[in-house]
Amino acid sequence: MIYALSEWLQALYPEWGFLRVFQYITFRAVMAAMTALLIGLAFGPWVIRYLTSLKIGQPVREYGVQSHLKKSGTPTMGGVLILIGIGVSTLLWFDWTNRFVWVVMIVTMGFGAIGWVDDWRKVVDKNPEGMRSREKFFWQTLIGLLAAFYLAFSVSETSFLRVVELFYRWVASGFSTELPPKADLLVPFFKTISMPLGVWGFILMSYFVIVGASNAVNFTDGLDGLAIMPVVLVGSALGVFAYVTGSSVFSKYLLFPHIPGSGELLIFCAAMAGAGLAFLWFNAHPAQVFMGDVGALALGGALGTIAVITRQEIVLGIMGGIFVAETLSVMLQVGWFKYTKKKYGEGRRIFKMAPLHHHFEKSGWTETQVVIRFWIITMLLCLVGLASLKLR
Repeated sequence: MIYALSEWLQALYPEWGFLRVFQYITFRAVMAAMTALLIGLAFGPWVIRYLTSLKIGQPVREYGVQSHLKKSGTPTMGGVLILIGIGVSTLLWFDWTNRFVWVVMIVTMGFGAIGWVDDWRKVVDKNPEGMRSREKFFWQTLIGLLAAFYLAFSVSETSFLRVVELFYRWVASGFSTELPPKADLLVPFFKTISMPLGVWGFILMSYFVIVGASNAVNFTDGLDGLAIMPVVLVGSALGVFAYVTGSSVFSKYLLFPHIPGSGELLIFCAAMAGAGLAFLWFNAHPAQVFMGDVGALALGGALGTIAVITRQEIVLGIMGGIFVAETLSVMLQVGWFKYTKKKYGEGRRIFKMAPLHHHFEKSGWTETQVVIRFWIITMLLCLVGLASLKLR
């Protein structure tokens, strides 16, 4: 909005040269982060009071970590505060003609809506399990596939008309048209190694990245401040990749595919960082409010979509190593339990409790130790991911 307004005013008053500052993505990114941060800090207390008045308290499983029982009743669904900050700030500072930001916004809000329903059922129906797994997975799949299908044709093109043209060419070819090299799966730390995916391969991979990242962040959101800081760190690092791939100069110098328009995603990433830090102000131990699925599912979906657009799916897996470890711990725990129960008649466990952060809690780590150590690991992994910009 402000970007378009500055262009309009500059056209009317060419002598107002100071308006040119609003054309710079880096300036608007800083302003987006500050706007989201201030919105979160200003409206946070009101949102917490409102959620408390609605008696939207977090139910805690009785078979979980016993020290968490005292958290029962803490307001949840605080992720709406993050989404408000991201939405308002992004709309204020990004170029409204940019298709990539709209895609990420739609995915974020769509997954947020799924999380809202899930959280609402938990607190209204007093059911800790919330939305049934099949129902949740259906809606995640629908949004993920629609986003993946659109991105398959838009990542390699520069306008909506070219996207439509590529789609019709794909249909006319009997669904066999290959995508340009910039749509290949990039292998980090190597200059020339990439994997051609084709349209169907791109759609399938993008779907798994978007939906997988959404659920991975949701698994990680189990301790005060545990999920939000890695989201801020990984999202900020992805913003750097978005800026590089969106610049014809930097992408050529660093041997990255040039994806026109992707640089504008830096605005969204900055807004996500600002909104995330504001939420952390209230979510730090002992938490005044929990993120809930409305925030976790939305933020994970956003990270996955940005990674697909910037062609950094593998790098997302590296920088989000904590998210990956948390998800694998759940999959291994469930899989091993079912296998041993079928074979031996009694289910056995690999970890003391899954997701992984609960295993460390039961091993003697305090909640604060788990959270801060996971933050440190994420910082290191983000540095490794950012190193792939130059080490190629």
